[in-house]
Amino acid sequence: MKIEGRNAVAEAIAAKTTIDRLVVQKGLKDAAANKLIDEAKSRGIKIFFRDKEALDRESANKKHQGFIAEVTDFKYCEIDDILSYAKQKNEAPLLVLLDGVEDPHNLGSILRVAECAGVHGVVIPRHRAVSVNETVIKVSAGAAAHMRVAKVTNINDAIDALKKNGVWVYAADLGGESLYKTDLSGAVALVIGGEGAGVKKLTRAKCDGAVSIPMFGKVNSLNASVAAGIVIYEYIRKNR
Repeated sequence: MKIEGRNAVAEAIAAKTTIDRLVVQKGLKDAAANKLIDEAKSRGIKIFFRDKEALDRESANKKHQGFIAEVTDFKYCEIDDILSYAKQKNEAPLLVLLDGVEDPHNLGSILRVAECAGVHGVVIPRHRAVSVNETVIKVSAGAAAHMRVAKVTNINDAIDALKKNGVWVYAADLGGESLYKTDLSGAVALVIGGEGAGVKKLTRAKCDGAVSIPMFGKVNSLNASVAAGIVIYEYIRKNR
């Protein structure tokens, strides 16, 4: 798997991600580029200097900023690992469950906001949803390297498992209680629906409740990553 861009590569190096090969554009002289190159050298990463045209050919989105890294495939974790991490930090678990998010830009943005907010982990389904790929890592601006992501066969089974561990599960969906009036204290998992379909009917029924973001315009829905950011930070506002 390839990751592109200075921020994504820098975060991968900082997170000690296994980088098999780092391709750097020849002639970069700015301080930030030199610092990144020095950090890669200090970790023993193999660096190959190539002309910009070579990186352009190798780049998927032509926004490599002079750095393309080949890394081992993203390593997923288990839900128990996320709960254990929260326990190590002596914090009530905060998880985000994605019910069929298919757009890699949405997943990347959600991972970024989740990492910034201190979410302990994100759970995604194995099927009919996007996985952590090069685009996701790029959009996350390196946050994917620091975020625990569990890939599960069935989101509803994951909800049952979390509830058995004392985690309250809330779906972000239309028709729920106002987000700003809901008690979101303690161990919480927030379910964000996929583009278009939203949270599935059975999944919502599995949840302890549903929360809605008040809408005052003519459009009654938000982008999945925007909705995730609002709901996550409302939890942070109330608990931290």
